[in-house]
Amino acid sequence: MTNNPSHQPTDATAVLRVGVVGVGQRAYIAHHVATAGEAAELVAAADTTSEGRGRAAEQFPGVAVVASHHDLVGLVDAAIVTTPDATHAAIAIDLLRAGIAVYLEKPLATTLADADAILTVAAETGTPLYVGHNFRHAAVVRLMHDVIARGEIGEVKTVWVRHFVGNGGDYYFKDWHADRSQTGTLLLQKASHDIDVVHLLAGAYTQRVVGMGDLMVYGEVKDRHERPGQTVEDWFSFENWPPASATGLNPVVDVEDVSMMMMTLDNGVTASYQQCHFTPDYWRNYTVIGTEGRLENVGDTGGGVVKVWNRRHDWQVAGDLEYPIDGVEAGHADADLAAVTEFLAFVARGVPPTLSPVAARAAVAAGALAAESLRDGSTPRDVPRLPDAVLDHFARLTAGGSAPTSSTTPSSPAPAAS
Repeated sequence: MTNNPSHQPTDATAVLRVGVVGVGQRAYIAHHVATAGEAAELVAAADTTSEGRGRAAEQFPGVAVVASHHDLVGLVDAAIVTTPDATHAAIAIDLLRAGIAVYLEKPLATTLADADAILTVAAETGTPLYVGHNFRHAAVVRLMHDVIARGEIGEVKTVWVRHFVGNGGDYYFKDWHADRSQTGTLLLQKASHDIDVVHLLAGAYTQRVVGMGDLMVYGEVKDRHERPGQTVEDWFSFENWPPASATGLNPVVDVEDVSMMMMTLDNGVTASYQQCHFTPDYWRNYTVIGTEGRLENVGDTGGGVVKVWNRRHDWQVAGDLEYPIDGVEAGHADADLAAVTEFLAFVARGVPPTLSPVAARAAVAAGALAAESLRDGSTPRDVPRLPDAVLDHFARLTAGGSAPTSSTTPSSPAPAAS
């Protein structure tokens, strides 16, 4: 497939050739290419390290293995980019300019400037861009969205999120994630899912944000060393506890392990988000309060429940209504499959996706500016506007969307695909 502003395949009968860039922990989502139900085939993998290329040969037998994303030009029509966050902008821009459709793992970028640069190039070239905010497809999010859409809690007025990152020490402080120069902030790498879900459930994007946080535990851990060629599977264990006794942290640890942010959305909804990386349990808790009730999830995967209280009474554990959460019992394999499927349908058949890259940019804006705020005495930050041409380009390509009125105001968000 070449640069194609219409977002339609040049040959509807052709098999879409897909590559994966960066063969680390998240590269496994490329296996979904074969099961997504589209005429698509994984044909190549690129990694700049010999260890990554070795993993590619092992995990994706029979595909071409190359040393750079540049080497994919001519080999693939689309690429799934799962490289470290700080590399997203350069790789995505190169691929988009080469006419290669891009599935870019969230977050879109580590800075707002890079996020805007990616969107600008995608709009200028017309090459399809999709950002893998897979959590929109998670059963718990779809269920909460449906409860709100049915009017069971009235008009949404405030959203609160608590994120207990019980595996934070292993997941985010033993490799590049712990290094601010590579990650920016865990309000991007980790919180961008939840910021995006806040925007979805509230029906608007963040306009103003204030952050607060600190490096409270892992900064005191002295046992640190490099882990060349390793991924999280090589060191993860539930026995790595308590957090202050962690070993083998990344040589550079300068991102916050506790972060909080407060948001004013441009439809007047207020929201808050809290993240802690040294809790013993690992799950997300959403509370959404409307004019006629509130909802709250207990558990965020299969086996959990979304509770709704919409009658007046004293406190009670049971909701007035309760809805079981379907989906996988751990992780987000089902959401990954749904996201990859949506991307392939978009590229191969022009099916409009439910998530606009403008929404991914809104998550980056809120998270990056919250980090600026918390590192600057919790001073407020306002989200700048995207150019109208960029907004209009992506509004035309998103399911159910008309052009947003500002860079921070979406059209009414469509329900995430099941």
